[in-house]
Amino acid sequence: MKHLLLYLLLLSFFTGYAQSSGKPATLHQLLLQAESNYPSLQSKQFSVEAAKRTVEISKNTSLPSLDASYQLNYATHNNITGMVYPQFVMPISGPPSATNNFGGVFGSATSLLLNWQPVTFGQREAQVAYSQAGVVQANADMTNEILQHKIKTANAYLDILTTKELVKIYAENINRSTALFTNTKTLVDAGIKPGVDTVLFSAEIAKAKLEWLTGRKNHEQSIILLQQLLATEDRMIIDDSSYFKKLPANYTIIDTTQHPLLSLFESAIELDKAKKISIAKTTMPSLGVWGTTYARGSGVQTDGSTKTLDGLGLQRINYGLGVQISMPLLQSAKIKPQLAQQDLQIKADKEKLNEVNSLLNSQQQSAENMLKYTLSSIKENNTLISSAEYAYTTILSRYNAGLANYADVVQAQYNLVKAQTDNKLTYMAVWKALLYKAAATGNLNLFLNQVN
Repeated sequence: MKHLLLYLLLLSFFTGYAQSSGKPATLHQLLLQAESNYPSLQSKQFSVEAAKRTVEISKNTSLPSLDASYQLNYATHNNITGMVYPQFVMPISGPPSATNNFGGVFGSATSLLLNWQPVTFGQREAQVAYSQAGVVQANADMTNEILQHKIKTANAYLDILTTKELVKIYAENINRSTALFTNTKTLVDAGIKPGVDTVLFSAEIAKAKLEWLTGRKNHEQSIILLQQLLATEDRMIIDDSSYFKKLPANYTIIDTTQHPLLSLFESAIELDKAKKISIAKTTMPSLGVWGTTYARGSGVQTDGSTKTLDGLGLQRINYGLGVQISMPLLQSAKIKPQLAQQDLQIKADKEKLNEVNSLLNSQQQSAENMLKYTLSSIKENNTLISSAEYAYTTILSRYNAGLANYADVVQAQYNLVKAQTDNKLTYMAVWKALLYKAAATGNLNLFLNQVN
């Protein structure tokens, strides 16, 4: 009954999360799903679209503004000539009144006012260029984020494959320990082995089950991580043993695509430069064209008398056209610290670019070194696993013949399990080193071209 329950438990593990009629999901499919589903990547895409709209907004400043208005008021008709600072004072109109009259009259006005700046002497063009640099940076940020997320997704995929293979090894070890216990019990009953051996092998079964449970926990955690990276709660079939049977070959970089992280920092520098130009252009003059037509009504008559209700109607209609050029004479002094600030920001971003470039070069060298030595260790690991299998078979035969003790068998069994797990981990270490190299070069195809 115990063996039956163990069999059912193992069977549920390997098939519980997979649809019986489904096909294993390929890494390429998972990467596409991750790119289309993950909220952070969707956020970056919306940021790119928002940056593109900023360019349109900058270009739309070339369009004129046309404002229509109508007003109706009731106020005193006192008036006085002279200058007044306009802030905090409501403007009044008309000739000065002869006396101080607190009587109120109606007034009305309507107007149509057009403002247009057809020429900005480079200010508009600088702002458009600044907005376009923002689009380039947003795109670079999104591209880098996609690469980093795909690297994480591929790594999680490899972890699932690894933990699944290890769980298989631990399950085989349970069966091996169970068979040893059964065989030892027979030898003990026959008086060939001491009774304590059955107790010791029973403990080995418990240890094997604990290893299997730990392996399964790690496998489940890997699946949860992949689900998070895919932004889904669906469980899918992940099964590809080819990574533990073959090794990557001809993994040379075909194209010379720049690493997205370098592009991101370079775009930041270009954005800073575009902002500096935009700030500098604020010292240029501006040319405005305006046109208006308006009508005015007032309850104050030309002779100074009042007819309050006459202000509800429009009595005079006017129009006007004009061109205005303005020059910000003190703007150069005002923006001087801003330009200095931008120069410092450009220098800071250049130093960050140098740091990232150096870091990526170190990562590429490290990845190449890892790949070199993991490939070299495969041959030795294959020899080790063959030796461990032969040693276990030999010692087990000697144990059954009464020529070896419990400790010899357990040590041989431990060496076999370790050799099997090391073999899986070594193969996967090669693939992860290649993934690391792809991440360092910014070219994921370096890895994807080698997988199924």
